[in-house]
Amino acid sequence: MSRLPSRRCGPLRAALRPPFLRAVPVLALTLAVACAAPEQSGAPDADSPSASGDASAFESADASALIELLAAGRPVFGAFPGPGTREQGAIMGANRELDFVFYSLESGPFDLETAGEYLAGIAEGSGDAPPHPLILRVPPIRNGADAARDHVARALDAGMAAIVFPHVVSAEDAAVAVSSMGDALWPGNPSGSLLSILIVEDREGVERVEEIVGTAGVSVVFAGPGDLRRAYEGDMEAVEGAIQAVLATCLAHGVPCGITAGVEDIAERIEQGFRMFIVSDVAAVGVGRGVGG
Repeated sequence: MSRLPSRRCGPLRAALRPPFLRAVPVLALTLAVACAAPEQSGAPDADSPSASGDASAFESADASALIELLAAGRPVFGAFPGPGTREQGAIMGANRELDFVFYSLESGPFDLETAGEYLAGIAEGSGDAPPHPLILRVPPIRNGADAARDHVARALDAGMAAIVFPHVVSAEDAAVAVSSMGDALWPGNPSGSLLSILIVEDREGVERVEEIVGTAGVSVVFAGPGDLRRAYEGDMEAVEGAIQAVLATCLAHGVPCGITAGVEDIAERIEQGFRMFIVSDVAAVGVGRGVGG
């Protein structure tokens, strides 16, 4: 990769200097996209990773700030990304109440290049503050374990701070998720800097939640209300029962549990014991921070 021109990258490099959040690795892809790509051409620079296909040119991610909070039993708050554009990334980067931003490539093209543009926007919107880490949802493991490992490897090389695995239904799925993350995975490595986030959102996953949560190396387990509603055909009592089963198992194993939440229910979810939240309405983060201290 060619050297980053100092004139264009000075403001971004300034964001790397504060030690808080240890954000250097998270910004690797941001710098590659913001500083190495041509400004006036739609074609990638011949020396850029997107042109060569060499994703390993990006450094690995760092979720240390999230890990520190989760290890202390504190809640962390993130938001759905909105439109996957650089401009939207800047809006999210400017919101300093967020701890992270959630980004999904579960379906459609596995477009890490566009995710990189979004990361660049986060850095721009963050100003002199450390940019928010980006956590990425990959396609389900049921689509193929080898494909899942490839997606994870490419995402980590591209600077993602955590990987979200949807539709986990067994210990075998959980083992693939954990093993694909490498030696930097917390809590298997107490000093690790990566998170594996497994979503239980199917009947089979709920029925086998004990073995999923009990898999060594799992960082966080989410209960997925949206897909659970479909799985239980709109029976909201059954859905809530499934959510509480996931939470209870996480609490029993000491694994942080996550859920999506809104202004109307985030306080209750914190009191129940959930510790990782993704919101659609960022106003919910302010409510959650008030409850969670």
